[in-house]
Amino acid sequence: MNLLERYLHGDTIEVYEEIERMGQDAFERSRFREIKAVLNETMTRVAYNLDVIQSALVSEKYCFKKNPRYDFEFPLLKPRWGAQLRIHRLERTVRKFGNVPLSLKVFYKVVGSCNFAWDYDSNDTIPWGGADPIQIFSVADLLAEAKQIEQDDETIGLPVSADYYHKDNISGGPAYSVELTTEPQVDSRFLNEEHETTFVNYLRIALENCGFSRAYAVKDLPDFISYCKKVKPYLKSI
Repeated sequence: MNLLERYLHGDTIEVYEEIERMGQDAFERSRFREIKAVLNETMTRVAYNLDVIQSALVSEKYCFKKNPRYDFEFPLLKPRWGAQLRIHRLERTVRKFGNVPLSLKVFYKVVGSCNFAWDYDSNDTIPWGGADPIQIFSVADLLAEAKQIEQDDETIGLPVSADYYHKDNISGGPAYSVELTTEPQVDSRFLNEEHETTFVNYLRIALENCGFSRAYAVKDLPDFISYCKKVKPYLKSI
């Protein structure tokens, strides 16, 4: 079986481990099409899982932004016309710092953006504090941010999410960032986040925990346990 077939048969983690071992060989024409197909399938599953989780959170009366105006305020924002152009602009903007990984580019083409942080401006009683709801800024927001960081020669990553302290309305540390690399990469490190993993694996961790990458912080709360029992059976492995 090829990589996509293996991925579809359930070897999701093993396939990404093999892709990582390929290094730059992953960009050979004979392999690249197959790897891109795996990423497209992964991000299609990510989009599906985010839809499931958002619906479940709405049922739980989770406090999302009621009248979002800006991209980063929307719980889910599907890719819009011009997304590919913005991705190209992002690549050009950060080129002197490094390469945007393929995984993030496919995320923006297939998923769009998400922000499952509690809206503490509407309700400052956050029920699952410290659980770290998933949040990935839109490519438009990231492009605006990238134009500002262009002047910082020490920048090695693109900030795509607030840390969990900021999401809980507490002064925190640096934003979670996707690493820019000297050589093109299929996936790259997810910086400033405690799991010390890659972007794809961060998505995997967050979605396996029903949208919360630090679910262990609230694993004993009855309402969180009940929520996860309802959601988890409907989520797809990525």
